[in-house]
This record gives sequence, structure tokens and C-alpha cells, in this order.
Amino acid sequence: MTIPSTVPQVPTLDDVEAARVVVEGVARVTPMETSQFLGEILGSAVHLKCENLQRTGAYKIRGAYNRLAALDADERRRGVVAASAGNHAQGVALAARELGVPATIFMPVGVALPKLQATRQYGADTVLHGHSVEEALAAAQEFATRTGAVFIPPFDHPDIIAGQGTVGLEIVDQVPDVDTVVVPIGGGGLVSGVALAVKGVARQQGRSIRVVGVQSANTASYPVSIEAGAPTTITTTPTIADGIAVARPGELNFPLVRDLVDEIVTVADDDVARALLVLLERAKLVVEPAGAVGVAAIMAGTIRDSGRTVVVLSGGNIDPLMMERVITRGLVAAQRYVAIRIMLPDRPGQLALVSQVISDAGANVVEVLHTRHGQGLEITEVALELSIEARGPEHAAEVTERLREAGFRPLVRH
Repeated sequence: MTIPSTVPQVPTLDDVEAARVVVEGVARVTPMETSQFLGEILGSAVHLKCENLQRTGAYKIRGAYNRLAALDADERRRGVVAASAGNHAQGVALAARELGVPATIFMPVGVALPKLQATRQYGADTVLHGHSVEEALAAAQEFATRTGAVFIPPFDHPDIIAGQGTVGLEIVDQVPDVDTVVVPIGGGGLVSGVALAVKGVARQQGRSIRVVGVQSANTASYPVSIEAGAPTTITTTPTIADGIAVARPGELNFPLVRDLVDEIVTVADDDVARALLVLLERAKLVVEPAGAVGVAAIMAGTIRDSGRTVVVLSGGNIDPLMMERVITRGLVAAQRYVAIRIMLPDRPGQLALVSQVISDAGANVVEVLHTRHGQGLEITEVALELSIEARGPEHAAEVTERLREAGFRPLVRH
């Protein structure tokens, strides 16, 4: 995705300040919460910038509204078009409604139903096309060429970057002594805008603020691109953090990230699942996987302590079905939901004995499969597959040790 040469290529701090005036009253100033739990892990105070509580459930309304507000009368008459599987779609749809601009949003077939419904409810004409964001994007660009509608990119435009940068201005307002800001990275619209804002303010104040970007390990295009010296398309693998699953950095975003972001780290899906679980339990916040990668990086120990830290929770739009799967994965990753396989003699009472040992250890059996069929079984054996609830790794280890002491041979399955 490229930006026409007639468009100013590099937004400035002044552009971000101007964007704050534009989006005021449309985008909320989202809350800043503290997290004692994460602070104890990191070693310094940790604050959570709750863009999951933003209108449309994500920061995207900021950039979308700032871009649409800059359209002239003729462009507004022609309408806008965008492609997205979620947050960008809702941001453009709401911005278009607020400004009275016709909007068409292309979304891939199979997009999560809540995101499709929300986009339609904001008043956009939605078109389901293709089975990936890339296919929907190609269709949106063709629609723009054919109809004259203005294409609204998700991250690669100076107005978009400036709008997203208003998150950074709020951060330094709400936590004036912030030392480090942790931001999710997909294409780079949010992190480039936030870095531009916080670094610019810090420079005016004669100090420094460190910016750390976080990508999913399965879609980490920025480390590869920075090493190559130019935006590089990578082969991605599926990730639960689909909101930041972008195979190539934005052309305009890349140099800003390269020059302003101090460090980029990656996190695995299991780290993200654990982070979502912690945010639900400890902070009482619903956050989508892409929005939780900063918390995941702290919990995984990939971000070093460098003073008072703000983590941007970039969005909260998670499909309830996906949430159920992610919570289960988070419980497994935290060893609070443990699968155990035990070979037993095929005689009455063995299941009762196993259940009693687990109960005495203070754990709870939630699922049982008892079968004579399966590979590796002797003719006189049965296989017992158990799913148990434990309080964490130490408790899970205690349960398996109790089973061994009782004469069983438990095998924990990961």
C-alpha cells in the first residue's frame, strides 16, 4: 500500500496536536488504570491506557475521523471506501456517520459476526468479499478506482498516523512522568503516531521517553524489515492476535518506527492468552488479543524495567466464541487447566481411586474419558483421560506427585 506523492509524507507533532482538536468530542479521552500485579512483575509502576474502552472498542476512530474530516466537499460527496476485518471498519463507519459521508466497507467472508453487525449499525454499506483482508483490500481499491470513492487506508497515511498519535498526547497528560510506553504493532499506524507524540513532547521538556513496540511472533514483519532496511513482506502464520496480523509494514510508518521506536519485541500466542486472562481477572478489562500483547510482553519477561511504564490496550473487540477459546488456552498456558493421561488396570474401582487422590489434593475434575481403545494399551489396560482445574503450576505439580505416590503413572499432556 503506497501513499501518493502529492500527500505530505511525514506528519509532525504539530499535526498530532491539530488532530487532537479535530477528534475532540468524537473520540473519548480513555481512562488510565494502574496495575499492581504487572508492576510487581516489571519492577516499576505500570499503567494501562484503556483504548479498549474507546468508542467502537478501539483507537481506530481517532485516525479514521481525522482522515475523513480532512476531505473536501467533492471528496465527501463521492464517499469513502475501506477494507477491514474489524476495528478499522468500525472506525471508518462511525467517522463517516458523524460527518455525513457515505461509506462502503469491504470485509472478508467469515468475518466475526459482532464486528460485521457493529459496522452495519454505524451506517456503512458492507460488502463481504474474499476470504482474507488482502482480498477485501484489493476489492476496495478496485471500487475506489471505479466509483471515485476515497480509499481510507488502515495505517499508511499521515492523517491516520496523526489521529492515532492523539493517544500519545493523552498518555503524557495522564502520566506526566512516564518513562516507557509499550504499544502493539501491526502495520504501524498506532505506534508511529504514539512515538511521534511522546518523543516530541519529551524533546520539548528536555527529557526522553522510551517506546517499545510489540508484535505477535507469528506476524513480526518489523524486525525483518528493519534488518533489511526497507518494508519487507513476510510469510505469516495464524495468530490469535489477528488485529495486528499485517505481513508488511506501512511505507510511511516504517521510517517513523525505525527512527523513533527504541525496541521491538515479540510474543507467542500462549503469552497473549495468559495476558488476556490476567486482564479479565485482575483488571476486570475485556481486551482483544492484539490489544493485550504489551501486557503479554511484560508477563513473559521480554520487556526490561526502565521506569514508570504505560501499556496501550489498543482494543477490546473480541468475538465471544474466540474469547471462550482464548480463556481456555490461557488457563492451559497458566497450568490451571491440566490434561492428564493415566493407564489403569481394567478392573472396577480404579477411576474412584484416581478421583479420590485428585480430590484430596484440592483439585477438581472437569472432564473424563475412560476407554479401552487406543494405541499403546495392553489388553488388560484402560486409558483414563482427565481434565482438571488447578490453582497454577505448583498445584498442578502437587496433584501429579500425589498420583505417583498412590502408585499411578500420570502423563501431563501439553
